[in-house]
Amino acid sequence: MPPEPLPRALNASVQRRLQRQRTRDTTPEMAIRRELHRRGLRYRLDAAPVGGRHRADVIFARARVAVFVDGCFWHRCPQHGLAPKNNAAWWKEKLDRNAARDRHVDVELRECGWTVIRIWEHEDAVEAADRIERAVRAAATPAL
Repeated sequence: MPPEPLPRALNASVQRRLQRQRTRDTTPEMAIRRELHRRGLRYRLDAAPVGGRHRADVIFARARVAVFVDGCFWHRCPQHGLAPKNNAAWWKEKLDRNAARDRHVDVELRECGWTVIRIWEHEDAVEAADRIERAVRAAATPAL
């Protein structure tokens, strides 16, 4: 099925600003990665766990754990997600599509045997690393 056309930005200035938006190596992502590395966990960055275009921020291939560090605005955080008032219809469509894509990716990866961990940008890096480490270590432990 071909992808649906993307909503159009209000103007060229907005479009340029959106294109410059950082997609990796964000401050929350870097804090989590530093904490994971400090704990001796090694990972791959910005990689597709399963063939395709959906890329996780951090993956542990052997453990089959995919980690996404989601921005509160872009991914509709229930605590901090905002709905812009200017060009509201465009933003609603854009953010709804982001959230729908996230759910689709989660289902797709779980069907392929991956554990999906979604971290909100406002979460504490140490607590996020705890969740990730538990999942990675549990996957490395053979089932009895």
